[in-house]
Amino acid sequence: MLVKVLDQITDDHLLEAAWTLYLDAFEELNALAAQRHLMYRAEFDEVMRDTRIDKYLALEADGTLSGIACYTNVLEAIPLISPQYFERHWPEHFAARRIWYIVFIAASPVGKGRDGFAQIVEQMYLVAATQNGMVGLDICTYNDEVRRMSKRFRLMVGRLCNNNMRFNQIDQQSFWLYEFPSAA
Repeated sequence: MLVKVLDQITDDHLLEAAWTLYLDAFEELNALAAQRHLMYRAEFDEVMRDTRIDKYLALEADGTLSGIACYTNVLEAIPLISPQYFERHWPEHFAARRIWYIVFIAASPVGKGRDGFAQIVEQMYLVAATQNGMVGLDICTYNDEVRRMSKRFRLMVGRLCNNNMRFNQIDQQSFWLYEFPSAA
């Protein structure tokens, strides 16, 4: 397994493989989470071309893409997060660009996808940890309660740093629905 980091994906074949892997990983969440977790194809392509966002590719020995992640410390490049929030709470880290954000991680459910996921997380951890940085990510309720993603991240990263870290929920958003039964 090789983890390759690119600033952009321009190869059409690789772009299609990345889109397919991403779509397979996140399409189901559209019916499981209130907020959209799947970029439209044009948005995805734009992120793949954006040189401010690093693309981590887990490639098997035969070149098959088994994992992909997007990671950046240019918070202004990420739609749907508020750089001002991070600047307000961690001004020194923000000014020094020592806050990274995981836009997404997608891994194949077959083959060596699990290994690719773990190696991508390790590579991203090393980038932030060697600079005394911070890493943010968002996890929807479904992924946290059913797939236990926050626990998985905490365990994986904890093993890498001998649990020398703090792992905290920094914000939460809830969605509400007002329902009106038919008039009696």
